[in-house]
Amino acid sequence: MAQNLHIFKNPLELATQFAGHLMNWIGNHTGNVFNLAISGGKTPDLLFSVLAEKYADSAPWQKIHFWWVDERMVAPDHPESNFGVARKLLFSQISIPEENIHRIKGENVPETEALSYSAQIRESLISRNGWPAFNLILLGMGDDGHTASIFPNQMELLQSERICEVATHPSTGQKRITLTGNVINNAGQVCFLVTGTNKANRLTEIFTRQETAKLLPASHILPRNGNLNWYMDKSAAQFINSESWRDLESHSD
Repeated sequence: MAQNLHIFKNPLELATQFAGHLMNWIGNHTGNVFNLAISGGKTPDLLFSVLAEKYADSAPWQKIHFWWVDERMVAPDHPESNFGVARKLLFSQISIPEENIHRIKGENVPETEALSYSAQIRESLISRNGWPAFNLILLGMGDDGHTASIFPNQMELLQSERICEVATHPSTGQKRITLTGNVINNAGQVCFLVTGTNKANRLTEIFTRQETAKLLPASHILPRNGNLNWYMDKSAAQFINSESWRDLESHSD
């Protein structure tokens, strides 16, 4: 596994540069389909706006299939729907085949939808190491160290033998569907987009390999045969130095 670190001045610069990197990955992919799993959050939302503004007419949208890392169990027109936000900011601004958009149906019964979405993924993606293999998975990280909808109190979802699981937000009790750790760690590229001062301490725990990092789901994202790419703004990366980065790299193989 190779790890790469990119630090930018602000969230907009991060989103703009990552959009260019994403287009390069897609352009260099020799297959007819590029399976991309996306997350919700402020930084991905900014990315969607950049993609719509800069690449609406030039990206090979027919080749890109969008999937979701996680979704809240709400209707698609609900303001908290990850799909709903992506539709508003990106899909409504580009020409993409409807069959390329594979949303989690948050209006359905959680357990039933988790099984249904797992089946869709299994049938659509190639398998590697016994797990579906996404070309790229886009992740965020919460200030509690969670990623996807895998929270510190549900660490077992990292090792689940299922493709998707039903997760529960620890504070609100809201049900969500999330990809599991085994699926995330089977992707060709895994990209964290992390911004804001409130993430800095958690990133320091991960990058300096503190004992407490083991309690953070994000620290367990280590692709088996792919690359791990960290994209941060200066606020999030303020406590990370070259020594801690080299130390993390030395333990990544």
